[in-house]
This record gives sequence, structure tokens and C-alpha cells, in this order.
Amino acid sequence: MDRLTHKFLSIFKIPSSSGEIVANNHQNNNKNSVNKVISIGIIIASLGITYLPLILGVKTTITIVGGTELKDVLETLEKKFEQENPQINLNLKFEGSQDIVTNFIEEKNDFQSTILIPANNELINELETKLKAQGETDIFYDTPTAIAKTILVAIAWEERGNILFPNHKFSWQKLKTALQTKNWDKLGGKKEWGSFDFITTDPTRSNSGQLTLSLWAKSLLNQNNLTINDINKPEIEQLFQLIKNSIYQPPRSTDILLQEFIARGKNDADVATVYESIALSRWLQVRDSQTQTYQIYYPNPTIETTVTGAIVKKNVSKSEAKSARKFLDFLTANEQQTIFAEYGFRPIINLELKSLANTPWNQNIPGVEINPSITINSSPNSDVINEIQKVWYRAN
Repeated sequence: MDRLTHKFLSIFKIPSSSGEIVANNHQNNNKNSVNKVISIGIIIASLGITYLPLILGVKTTITIVGGTELKDVLETLEKKFEQENPQINLNLKFEGSQDIVTNFIEEKNDFQSTILIPANNELINELETKLKAQGETDIFYDTPTAIAKTILVAIAWEERGNILFPNHKFSWQKLKTALQTKNWDKLGGKKEWGSFDFITTDPTRSNSGQLTLSLWAKSLLNQNNLTINDINKPEIEQLFQLIKNSIYQPPRSTDILLQEFIARGKNDADVATVYESIALSRWLQVRDSQTQTYQIYYPNPTIETTVTGAIVKKNVSKSEAKSARKFLDFLTANEQQTIFAEYGFRPIINLELKSLANTPWNQNIPGVEINPSITINSSPNSDVINEIQKVWYRAN
């Protein structure tokens, strides 16, 4: 008899051998013992195998691959979820949002993904489109689940932002001029500030870099939408070349970008584009570590992204999918949505952000607006995003 069987039988005090039955006959009538076994067997059959993992101490492990901007909030929620669901073990992995899609399609990971949570639902659509083009027809267990929202913003050290963006009004044209001018003393700043430095993420690996280039291209062309042909216009190719030549080794993810922005400080990074959520959640760290804090700017228009979770079918069992659904339902419940707000995300349910305690929305962060007076655009479709990556790759 194996150890698991013996443990199972011992929990219900079921005789595991003929020797035990003989021993029990010293205290109980054999007929009663048989009846007891039959009764317990009926109970077990009625419960089914659902509770066997709990009884035997077996856990279901699901692997969640999230964008790096989700790292802090998901690690906080991981502990809470596992306490409430001791039969489920979460294995968290974090990558740039474009990397999540690319690595899954090309099977580059050394782990088996259960749930994918990139920063943008458009990347989920891209994943589905590419896999179907490869002949796969059944990609996800369910309709992908919206989890939280955020928007693309710019950040700048306050003193320098006041020079570049007077009246706190962000401008792509002034940012382009700063890249072309290169030095702060020619931009109206102090000579000791040195060169002007802008940072955005690598658009071949991160969605925030893709959105940055998309908004910048729209501004340059003075139009609301982009097509593949637009991305290949000479002025857009020249813009991408200017940006790429101005950024030394663009970070692979938004969280890494902001960590570098903070660590490098005012002498090595002046302006960056990031998600509002991570800009808010990291601001308190800057306040404690820098003599000056950064200001948040809202491009007009900007792009709102919806953090979306999808349970993949490839190599994922039905029992794993059931546990994954439980986790996604957990993330969208009111209590967890409040925790997302504490990390700077905009909830998908109706919560009054200003009234929530312990959130960045109540910290008087320079430039932050709960309801900014700007136009919110949807993300570019996957075809445009792919073309942005191609033109960026070709730029020298």
C-alpha cells in the first residue's frame, strides 16, 4: 500500500489491511466495521475527487506571467490569495509585455504558463491572431478578463519640467526639439545640467515604448489614427531614428525604466514615458531618496490600456484552469481592486479614488489628476504595433 493511500484511509479510520480488521474485531463487531466502511465509501463517492488534493495535501500550481509594472501589486496579492486558497500555489513570473507574447508564441520560456497578464488587452489580441495564423484554433479557456486600467504619462524632474513644459503642458514637439538641441543651456536651462536625456522602453519588448512612438507619430502627423503606411512615411522614420539615436540601451520593461530613472537621477535622465500606475507607486520612493521629486504630465491625447488576464489552453489541464479562474475572480473583487488602486492603477469597478485611504491619489503628487482634461484614445491595433517595431528596428 502506498503512503498516500495509507494517509487517506487513516484520516477516515478505514481498515487498511486484514490485520487491522482482525485487531478491530476485539473492540467492534465485524459486521459494524463493514457497514462503517460502506458508509464512508458512499460519503467519499458523493464528495467526488474535488477534495482529494486537500485531503492528501496536494497543491495545484499555476504560473502567472505578468508585465513588470504588475510585480509589486501581484506579489502583495499572492500572499493574500494563497492564505485564502491553501490548495493553490502561485508561481509568479514577470517580463516586458511584448516579451510575454513573443516568448509564449516562440516557446522561449523554461516554464509552463497558465495565465498571461500583459499591460494591454491589444497584446492578448495579437497573441490570439498570431497563434491562429499558425493553425491553432483553441487558444484560451475563457474570454480574457479585464483586471485594471492605466494610462501613458510622461514624467520629468520638476525644475527641468518647468523649463521644458511651461504651465505643466506636455508637448511632443518640445520634446523633439530638446532631442535635437541636445543641451540644456540651449533650452533655457542651466549649463551644469549638461545634455538633455530622454528615456522610453524598447518598443520591440515593451508596450509602453510602442504607445510612446504611436502617440508621438500621431502628433507629428497631426492625425487621430495611424495606418501601416503612416508609420513608413519619411518623417516618421526620421523621428524614430532621432529617438533611437538619443537613447542608449532602452530598458526592456517599464518598471526597469523607472528604477533606472530614479537611480540615475537628474544628471542622467530628464524626461521619460511610463504608465501612470507605476509613476504613482514609485513616487514616494523618489520623495525619500531625492532632493527633488518628479512631476507627472498627461499627453493630450494619451492612451488608456487595460491590464488583461487570459488562461491559455496549451498544456494547461482543466483542474489548473479552474484554479486560474479562481485567481482571476479574486483579482476583480472589490477588496483587491482597492489594493490595485493603492498601487496607482485605475480600478475596473466603480471606486471613488479620492476617498480611498493609503493610495497615491491622496499624496498630492505633482501633476497627478484623477480626471485629467484630456482625450483618451484606444491602443493601436496589432498591425500598427508590428509596423512600429519593424521601423524602429530598421532605424540607425
